Amino acid sequence: MGVDGRLRSVVALAQAMASAHTPRDSWRAAAQGACEALAGSFAALSVWERDVGRLKVLVNAGERAEGEDEFPEDEAYPVHQFPEIAEFLHERWAGGGGPNAWVETAAGPASGDPGYCQQRVAALRRRGRGCCVVAPIVLHGRAWGELYVARPRGAPVFGADDADFATVVASVVASGIAQTERLEEVRRLAFTDPLTGLANRRAVDMRLDEAVGRHREDGAVVSLVVCDLNGLKRVNDTHGHAVGDRLLERFGSVLSVCGARLPGALAARLGGDEFCLLTLGPTADEVIAVAGELCTRAAELDLGEGVACGIASTGDPIGEVRSARRLFRLADAAQYRAKAARSREPVVAGRDGAVLRLADSPPPRTGDRRRFRDAPPST
Repeated sequence: MGVDGRLRSVVALAQAMASAHTPRDSWRAAAQGACEALAGSFAALSVWERDVGRLKVLVNAGERAEGEDEFPEDEAYPVHQFPEIAEFLHERWAGGGGPNAWVETAAGPASGDPGYCQQRVAALRRRGRGCCVVAPIVLHGRAWGELYVARPRGAPVFGADDADFATVVASVVASGIAQTERLEEVRRLAFTDPLTGLANRRAVDMRLDEAVGRHREDGAVVSLVVCDLNGLKRVNDTHGHAVGDRLLERFGSVLSVCGARLPGALAARLGGDEFCLLTLGPTADEVIAVAGELCTRAAELDLGEGVACGIASTGDPIGEVRSARRLFRLADAAQYRAKAARSREPVVAGRDGAVLRLADSPPPRTGDRRRFRDAPPST
């Protein structure tokens, strides 16, 4: 590939990573783009997990050997088996050098080659590859991981110019990863409640729309538990808002722990003293059992006065659910009834005949109660 071809491949790589919507999309674009740019047959992107001392493979692209999944769950290697990332390269950078890529072959290294790694050579032979070029990924001045591109046995061996070009490709990949991480942080902040660390209302709205869509397509059970933490105002007035915030955090933790019993459940703080749990798949009875445990554990908190809990599930006789707002309205009405009755157990729409009527004909607003979700009764 000539200079113009390499330039075009780098531009294509940068564009592909910039258009990625998720970290996985970004990793795949990085590996595929690097593989094409360096005329390889296989590429992998790995991250150095410093806290556990291992090099974890994020993505494998191209012609994968047996046992190489595209997004492996558990393909990782102790970093001491690849000392160049933690020792050789670090020493080079500390001495003022750059994070240059290097080439290894199945035939073994030239004498005295400082980048030689016996494990890589053995892996090349085991997987039928003839050579590879390894390029460090550097983020914020630190080794983040590595880009690995290989060619099959019998193909031309990577040369010094390929290693130099791989260094350039790795820098483009690093920029793309940095952008992805910034976007992920923005998304995290946009969909996370800052006090409790739970999901926020925006995240619930998105997930609930998707869940109701699934329900309408294939009948999957969608359940929504809406909780109102009792006594928060008294705690704030008596002990101060810092103590009230601790109560919210503590209940958020209890909600998260209970929700973990339901696969894929989303635990969220809707705002103020309102929380919810959203599930797709578990039966109504399973959700009700967890909500009952939540009520019990909330009543045992040192502060507060327990929780009012309402549930609406498409697994119960609540009529057709044509929109997410309808399910929210039913769960909200059930929670209102639980609060009015000072119930220590969840109130369930469809199992308490008053809830359906309440959802369609809500009572007038009072000074201590939010209005029901702003959707017409028929939606």
